[in-house]
Amino acid sequence: MDTIKLITFAGEDKPGLSASLLEVLAEHDAAILDMGQAVIHKTLSLGILVGVPDESSWPSIAKELLFRAYELGLKVKFGDVETDYYTQWVSAEGKPRYIITLLGPRHSAEAIARVADICFRHDLNIDVITRLSGRIPLEKANTPSLACIELSVRGRPADFDALRAELMAIGRDPETDIAFQVDDVFRRNRRLVAFDMDSTLIQTEVINELANRAGVGDQVAEITEAAMRGELDFNESLRQRLALLKGLNESVLEEIADALPITEGAERLIAMLKRLGYKVALISGGFTYFAERLQQKLGIDYICANELEIKDGALTGHVIGQVVDAERKAAVLQEFAERDHIRLEQVIAVGDGANDLPMLAAAGLGIAFRAKPLVAESADHSLSTVGLDGILYLIGVRDRETLREYERGG
Repeated sequence: MDTIKLITFAGEDKPGLSASLLEVLAEHDAAILDMGQAVIHKTLSLGILVGVPDESSWPSIAKELLFRAYELGLKVKFGDVETDYYTQWVSAEGKPRYIITLLGPRHSAEAIARVADICFRHDLNIDVITRLSGRIPLEKANTPSLACIELSVRGRPADFDALRAELMAIGRDPETDIAFQVDDVFRRNRRLVAFDMDSTLIQTEVINELANRAGVGDQVAEITEAAMRGELDFNESLRQRLALLKGLNESVLEEIADALPITEGAERLIAMLKRLGYKVALISGGFTYFAERLQQKLGIDYICANELEIKDGALTGHVIGQVVDAERKAAVLQEFAERDHIRLEQVIAVGDGANDLPMLAAAGLGIAFRAKPLVAESADHSLSTVGLDGILYLIGVRDRETLREYERGG
C-alpha cells in the first residue's frame, strides 16, 4: 500500500450520500483505513482515510470523487498522509481512553472550553463529542432545562491526579456537573447499582421524621448532621439518636412510610435500569421498615438496613443485629455483587453521607449525589444539578433511547 489519502466531504445531509461515495472507492479496490461521520442540524461532515494500492490510479479516483461529490452537492477535500505519520497513529491505538460527561441546565460554552483546555494541557486528544440529552426547542434555548454532552478522549496524562483535580474543579460551578471515567470494558458492562436511602433515594432523613413525631427533632437532627459531615462516629450517633426515640408508637412508622418523598428521577432511573438488566440494591444506615416499602414500590432486588427493635407496639431505642455502618455498607456491596458473580468494577454506588464513602470507593463508579461537601470532595464523581436519572448519562444512555423504551411500555 503506497499511498494514503484523507478525503473529507461536507455539505447538506441527505439519504444515500455515504453509499454513493463509497461505491466509487469500492470500484477502485481502495482500502478503508478509518472513517468518521457526524451530522449537526442537517450538515454532514464525513472523513475517510483510504489506502490506494496503486498510486497511479489516484488521479482517476480523485476525479470520480470530485464528480460524484458535485452531483451530490458536497464539497470535497483531499489530503496526503505520510506513511510514518500513519504508523505513529496506529501505534497510539493502545493509549488509554476516558469518558468526560458534562451535565447542567444548558450546554455551557465556558465549561466545554475549560474541559478542552485541560485536555490539551494534559496531552489528551478529544476524539468524539456526542450530545446525550434531547434536542433543545428554540423557545427554550435560553431557559434552564437539562443538557448533557459526552467527550471521548485519548492519551497518557503525565499527572493523572492533577488532571482529575482540574476537571473536578469544574463541578464546583453550581450549574455544572462533571464525571471522568476510564473508558474500558467494565464501564460498558455495569450490572449492579446500589443506592443509599436517606437523602439519596428519598428526599428526607427518616430518623429525623421519627424524631419530629417524638418531639426530639432538633436534638436528633443535630446529631444526624454531625454524623453526615463525618464529625461523629456513625455507630455512636445511631445509638444516641435511637435512645431519644424510645417509646415512640409503631403506628408512626407506617404513617411516615406512606409519605416517603422519592427523589426526582429515581423511579425513571430504576425502571430503565431494570429494563437494561441491571440488579438494583438499597444499602442503608436507615431502617428496614422503610427500605422494604421502597423495595416493593420500586422493584429493588436487594436491601440491607438496620432493623428497629419493637416491643409492645413501641420502639425500644435499639436495633436488632449488626449495625449497618460505613464498613458494613462496603462489605454488603461486595456480598451483593458476588451473589450474582459481578465484579466490583461493574458496580455503581450512589450516596450522600460520610458513611457512604467506603461503599463509593469500592464501586467501579462511585457517585456522590447532592452530597455534603466532605463527601463531594472525596468521591470520584459528584452530581448536584440533576435528578437521579442523570446517572443514565454516565452509563452512556441517550434521552432518545429512554423515550423509545417508554413508548414500548417501559
